[in-house]
Amino acid sequence: MGFRLPRIVHAKQSFRRSSSTGNGSSTVDVPKGYFTVYVGEVQKKRFVIPLSYLNQPSFQDLLSQAEEEFGYDHPMGGITIPCSEDLFLDLTRSLKDS
Repeated sequence: MGFRLPRIVHAKQSFRRSSSTGNGSSTVDVPKGYFTVYVGEVQKKRFVIPLSYLNQPSFQDLLSQAEEEFGYDHPMGGITIPCSEDLFLDLTRSLKDS
């Protein structure tokens, strides 16, 4: 699977827009080099994950699914990923270990 830079750039731009309030001040407690995703099938749980995951093909597959199902305009301030929390945790563990 190839690297899809335009989608990642769009996701980063959307995240920047959604992570600030109307007056321009940031309300999100996300450290530099990380971003927020919401995961879950019914109830969404917030995860703060490293930007380096954006380079991983398995994570790019999740982003493609998120784009197809939700687009990148999220009122929660992060990308919503349409998978179970267990699947997401297994994936992030494997990415962390590699």
